[in-house]
Amino acid sequence: MRGRLSYLAQAKDGPARMQRYGFLLQTVGLLCPLPRISFDQASETQFQHLLSLKLRIGTQDTKIAAIALANNLTLLTRNRRDIGRVPGLVLDDWSV
Repeated sequence: MRGRLSYLAQAKDGPARMQRYGFLLQTVGLLCPLPRISFDQASETQFQHLLSLKLRIGTQDTKIAAIALANNLTLLTRNRRDIGRVPGLVLDDWSV
């Protein structure tokens, strides 16, 4: 969502804004049916463990990885460089 909002903010004229709002709406439509997973105690436990490993990845990426690990999920990402440092995390990249 941040990427779509940033792209929208960079629009220079009306046609670009209209196109980019369309992209934003398509993204919202795509994401709405997906299940949402909460950050619960198991996620917090994983998060604290990952912090103790000093993996040198961003806090938000660490939280996302913790949720995926706590729920035994495959994480879809294009950011293998950073998030790929998390041991035991199963990754998949649908962009290739």
